[in-house]
Amino acid sequence: MDQTQPPRIMGLPLMPVILALSFFAASLTPSLIPRPWGMQGILGGLVMGIGFAIGQLARAIWGWLALPRLYGRWAVRLQMVVGIAVAILLIRTLVLNSTWQNQIRALLQMLPTEEAHTFGVVALAMVVFAVTVVIGMAVQRLFNLARFALYRLMPAQTANVMALIAVIIAIFTITNRGIVDPAFSAVDAIFQTAQNLTEPEADTPTKDWRVGSTGSGIDWASMGKPGRDFVRLGPDAQAISELTGRPAQNPIRVYVGRAQDPDPQTRARIALDELIRLRAFERSVLIMASPTGTGWLDPGSHDPVEYLHDGDIATVAVQYSHLQSPVALVFETTSGLDQAQATVRTVYNYWKTLPDDARPALYIHGLSLGAWSSMSAFNILQILNDPINGALWAGPPFPSQLWQQINDNREPGSPYVQPIIGDGNLVRYASQFGGLDDAAAPWGDMRLVFLQYASDPIVFFETGSAFVAPQWMREPAAPDVWPDLTFTPFVTQLQLALDMAIATSVPKGYGHNYAAADYIDAWVAVTKPEGWSEAQIESLKGNCGGDWGLGCR
Repeated sequence: MDQTQPPRIMGLPLMPVILALSFFAASLTPSLIPRPWGMQGILGGLVMGIGFAIGQLARAIWGWLALPRLYGRWAVRLQMVVGIAVAILLIRTLVLNSTWQNQIRALLQMLPTEEAHTFGVVALAMVVFAVTVVIGMAVQRLFNLARFALYRLMPAQTANVMALIAVIIAIFTITNRGIVDPAFSAVDAIFQTAQNLTEPEADTPTKDWRVGSTGSGIDWASMGKPGRDFVRLGPDAQAISELTGRPAQNPIRVYVGRAQDPDPQTRARIALDELIRLRAFERSVLIMASPTGTGWLDPGSHDPVEYLHDGDIATVAVQYSHLQSPVALVFETTSGLDQAQATVRTVYNYWKTLPDDARPALYIHGLSLGAWSSMSAFNILQILNDPINGALWAGPPFPSQLWQQINDNREPGSPYVQPIIGDGNLVRYASQFGGLDDAAAPWGDMRLVFLQYASDPIVFFETGSAFVAPQWMREPAAPDVWPDLTFTPFVTQLQLALDMAIATSVPKGYGHNYAAADYIDAWVAVTKPEGWSEAQIESLKGNCGGDWGLGCR
C-alpha cells in the first residue's frame, strides 16, 4: 500500500467511510417509534452521508491547518483496526435490529414483525448513501470551480471564503426555488384536492340548526371535507340519550372553511355570527377549538365531551390550512397563529360582554398544530380580569412557547415528560398512565391540562439535540419508552425527526395517536361535567374510541 496516500475503500478515503458506517450502526438503534425497514434504510443512508461528510470536513480542516499527515504504516494499521471494530459493531446492530424494533412494538401494544428485512435495509441505505456522496462530490466540484476562478482576483484564503459563501447561496437558491417551492406547490395541490373528496351537494344539511344549511351564513362547499365531516358526523340528541339514558340536546358545531374568505379576521367574524345565529352562547359549555393543519378535528375528543355534557355544548373551529401539520408548521407557520388569535379574540370579546350568569363556560382546545396555535392565542394578561374557564391541549408540538415556559417552571425532581407545576391548582399534565391527580392542592377557578404521551416525538423532539441528549433521555424512561435508548450526536436527532413523520402509525394511546379514554379523563378534569359517576365514565370510555378517526358509538 502506498503510504504517502490515505488508505481508501472502493475509491473513498477510509476514515470518512469508517465514520459513515459507525453512524449507520447507530441509526439502527431504537428511538420512540418502531421503524419499517424502508424507513430504516433511508435513515441509515442519510446518516451515513452525514458521517462521511463530517469525516471529509475533518480531513479538509486538518489539511488547511497544515498538520502532519497520518499516512505512515502505524497510522494505516490503526485505521484498519478501527475499521474492523466498526464492522463488527455494524454486524451486531444489524443482527439485533429486528429484536430491538419488536421490543418497542411490544411497549406500544403492537404485534411483532416476523421479517427481518436486513438485506433490504442495507441495500436501500447504500443506494441513499451513494446519492448523498454524488451530491457531495457535485458540491465539492462547484466549490473548486468557484475558488479557482477567484484565485485570479484575490488571495487564496479570501477566495476560499468567498467561494464557500457563493456555493452556500447557490445551493440555497437552487433547493428553495427548484425543489422546495415546486414540492410545496405539489403537496398543496394534493391536499387542496383532498378537501373535496366528498360531494358537498349530496349531503348538504337540511336542518336549520346545522352549519351550512340554507339558513346558515357559512357556505357548505367551502368548508372542505374535514369541516363537513366534523359538522355532519357528530352525535345528535337521540344518539346521546341512547348512550347516557338522560335527556339531551343537539350539540352545536360551527366550522368555517379556509375557502370561505381569505382573511382570518373575516372568517372569525363569520364564525361568531353563526354562533349567535344558533344561540350557542345560551349553552352551558362553549369550546374554541383549533384544528390540525388539514383542518381535521379529532372525533375521539369532541364526541365524548358532547356526551359528558348531554349535548348542552357548542364548539367553534376555523380552518387556516389544508396541509398536514408538519408541512403546515414549516410552510404556513403564521397562518395557524393568525387564525387562532383572530378566532379566540373575536369570540372571547363577545363572550365577556355577556352577564356572568347568562353565558357558557368557555374553554380552549387543540390537538397537535391546533394546540400550538391555540396556545399562542392564550394571553393570560388579556384575560386576567375576566378569565376563561380552562383549556385542554393534546400533543403540543415542541415549538409551543407556552408549553416550554410552563415546563421550565416544573417542580424540581418531577419528570420532564410529565412535570408537576406548583401545587397543581392551575396546570396539570396527563398521559395514558394518569397524572391528573398528582397535585398538592385542589383545582382553582381556571383549569389547564396538557395531554401528552412520552412516546410522542412531535412533543419531545428538541432542535438542540444534534449535540446534546434531550432532557427526557437523561431521566428514567416512561413506561412507553424503551429504557435503553442511547444518544448519538446527529443520529438521534434524525431518528426523532423520522419518528415525527410516522408518529401516528402506532395504536391509539401511544405516539401522536391520542385515545378517547385519555381525552375523557382530561375533559372531566377541565370541564367538571355534572351527574357522572366513576362507573358511568368508565362505561363511556368503553363506548368511545376504536380506530383512528372514530368517536363514540
